[in-house]
Amino acid sequence: MNQNSDFPNWLPLLVNKLVELINHTFHTSIALDWTALAPVTLVVWAVIVFSLIALVAQVAVIFLVLMERKILAWLTQRKGPNRVGPWGALQTLADGVKLLFKEDIVPEGANKFLFMMAPAVFFLPAFVFFGLIPFTDKLLAVSLPAGALFVFAISSISVLGLVLAGWASNNKYSLLGGMRSAAQAISYEIPLVMAVLATVLFSGSMNIADIVRAQQGPFWNWYGILLTPLSLLIFFISSLAEVNRVPFDLPEAESELVSGYNTEYTGMKFALFFLAEYAALFAMSGLTVAFFVGGYYSPFGTFLIDLLTPHHETLTGVMSSVYQFGIQCEMLFWFMLKTYLFIFLAMWVRGTLPRLKPDQLMGFSWKFLIPLSIINVFAVAVEKYVMVSDGRSVLTMVPILSIQNNNIGSWFAWIVGVSVVFMAFFMLMSDMLTKKLKARLARR
Repeated sequence: MNQNSDFPNWLPLLVNKLVELINHTFHTSIALDWTALAPVTLVVWAVIVFSLIALVAQVAVIFLVLMERKILAWLTQRKGPNRVGPWGALQTLADGVKLLFKEDIVPEGANKFLFMMAPAVFFLPAFVFFGLIPFTDKLLAVSLPAGALFVFAISSISVLGLVLAGWASNNKYSLLGGMRSAAQAISYEIPLVMAVLATVLFSGSMNIADIVRAQQGPFWNWYGILLTPLSLLIFFISSLAEVNRVPFDLPEAESELVSGYNTEYTGMKFALFFLAEYAALFAMSGLTVAFFVGGYYSPFGTFLIDLLTPHHETLTGVMSSVYQFGIQCEMLFWFMLKTYLFIFLAMWVRGTLPRLKPDQLMGFSWKFLIPLSIINVFAVAVEKYVMVSDGRSVLTMVPILSIQNNNIGSWFAWIVGVSVVFMAFFMLMSDMLTKKLKARLARR
């Protein structure tokens, strides 16, 4: 099998060992042609990995619910879950058991089929994301040539689930929540996609695995650090809106919509909406890491296990297998560490910022994020053109930056320049919002 394929060669090797055992035991002469069976191997590998990822994802969602409760309690100086299990660790499981025994009610006048299908339509796309995320260079269920485009196509389906839930419930508050979710998704998918265009331009591929491989090396090779930090900021903000996180959670604003699109849902159907939101939060954080923060690569440019085994190229047999297993574990460690950092930032935002008003939410996208993303794409295109025409590498893609020569002054100039751009943008936003607030107060 090809060592550079997106699934490891241990699967055919394991099957070969089983075939040899069968031949020895039953005196047969079975032989497998792996060239002809390559498509079958890929499908089997995808099923194995996707099943494992789905199992791990459900456990991760349960942990995320507890994690958010603990973090919000810490941020607001309150006590989080501390009664069920040690340190309240079993509180989420207790809530799940409670929801299992809740009565499943379908409101009168509701479209029963669509009412029951809506949670599944909203829930399933979030888990499809997990099959497209490269957790390591081998732990990838499906590698698509247009994986980045497929991700955004799938993300649009989940919005359909919210609209169906609102319309099928025969409840005006639910319908308003569904309509808000559709308007919000349309508004924030535009800057979300345009932010990813920067990584597609630099990597020259829409395959998520190829985008991660293009960021191999120290942290300054990562797209979101030096090449296009503005794309990282736009993508992170838009991803919060895509998964209905505070301050963009208007589709389920309790103070205005009595819980919005899920008002009429009970039991596990009610729980599916929230499980899908936490699964989508994990998936979008993982995609942020893959697109902008080097994926599973170490920030030091080399894996720690390589420092412990300086002569790993000469390893053979069992020791080589142990080394490869250690590399995979370290890749998974770096990926999960970066992913949970962005998850923590999303929870930090929830504990800090108030919910936006509908006009503020829509205006923030159409008046700020979309124009900013257009300017960013233009700047990235010019930057890419300069790199290609001059034959420069990623390390010298900015004229004021010369990492190879250890120019401290260039580093300082680059950091100051980026900081000034960010501060100017936020000051402009703050000034405009302040003027609007003063105008509203003056009219009262």
